[in-house]
Amino acid sequence: MIGDKKGEGQAAVGPLAGCRVIELGSTVAGPFCARLLADFGADVIKIEQKEGDAVRSMGKIKSGRSLYGASILRNKRIASIDLRTPEGRSLVRRLCEKADIVIENFRPGTLERWGLGYDELAKVNPGLILVRISGYGQDGPYSQRPGYGVVCEAFSGIREVTGDPDRPPARVAVSMTDYITGLYGAFGAAMAMIDRNRTGQGQVIDSALYEAAFSFMEPHIPAFQQLGVIARRSGPRLPNHTPNSLYTSEEGRYIHITAGSQPVFKRLAQVMNRPDLLADPRFSTPVARSQNEDDMDAMVDAWTRTLPLETLERLLDEAGVPASRIFNLEDIFADPHYRARSMLVEPEDPVLGPVAMANVVPRLSRTPGAVRWAGHDIGQDTTAILAQELGLTGAEIEALSRAEIIHGAAVPSETNTLEA
Repeated sequence: MIGDKKGEGQAAVGPLAGCRVIELGSTVAGPFCARLLADFGADVIKIEQKEGDAVRSMGKIKSGRSLYGASILRNKRIASIDLRTPEGRSLVRRLCEKADIVIENFRPGTLERWGLGYDELAKVNPGLILVRISGYGQDGPYSQRPGYGVVCEAFSGIREVTGDPDRPPARVAVSMTDYITGLYGAFGAAMAMIDRNRTGQGQVIDSALYEAAFSFMEPHIPAFQQLGVIARRSGPRLPNHTPNSLYTSEEGRYIHITAGSQPVFKRLAQVMNRPDLLADPRFSTPVARSQNEDDMDAMVDAWTRTLPLETLERLLDEAGVPASRIFNLEDIFADPHYRARSMLVEPEDPVLGPVAMANVVPRLSRTPGAVRWAGHDIGQDTTAILAQELGLTGAEIEALSRAEIIHGAAVPSETNTLEA
């Protein structure tokens, strides 16, 4: 067993237990933001269209089920309500008026056109916190541009510094900017809740994809303003901190070694059996090594190529030199530290069985979060949510289903009614 298996009977735990969240977002940034809150105990109700969130078609599929969706939709109740209809918007409005937090990532102005803008909702629910995720922010000349994470990543400048200098800008093989923006959105919601405890007032969190990515350009911004230096791609190296790069093992695998500081470099020189490097003026100081990084990296790589990967890891660990092989998923699933920390958990899916996913982070000592269940199906909880949260009767739910305002496996259908 990889880690603890979680069941749906497990009660909500964590510091956000009792907090009600309505997720109107789609794809990655909005759902990830809501998933973070759900992991720490919030009761997240995701509103999803009949055709399903686009995230369900991303990543790998097994037995007709989205493996990505099993994780990013976890710990949420899911109602399928058609927001394109006035009746559907009315249902969602009632849910939002009872919520602590609403998360959305539509194009700016969409909620207002639907009568779901913050000013309207706050008239009934003044403590409401609205997390608004968009490509370019809620205002400004680019606010109406369609915003996708990778496009806003390009706009932010961070794409220009990603990859090898002799190749086009690379991308990380996950929706990194969406994740960063969702994380900022959840952080903003938590800060707004702290403020609401003092004031009783809610507020709007404006979390823009390009700004979230741009914030990670922190070291390069003053360097341009003060020195005119335009940051460029540097491959696996960390500029001005040498040696700090990828090196090749005897069998051709990669190991990253970080030894730019003087004490660590002394330990690296010792384990390499190259004490002469400390007396060489090209390598004797951090500044000198950065000025001669090609030669420095060549020497380290020449040494690593003489040893198997496991031997390199052992020698460097014993010497106190930070290093790690470049882990792939096979390495991760076999690693004892991941296992000891229960970083992989396997909540049960009705079709897939136990489905592995990353455990909750960060770890809180007194009020930790938990993975309570894998992502539900489209509309799986529609009937229960409308009945329990809005007090709708069976006849009212059936009428909404016949009008195709709501959908879901448990929703009464016209066919089922006629057969009955």
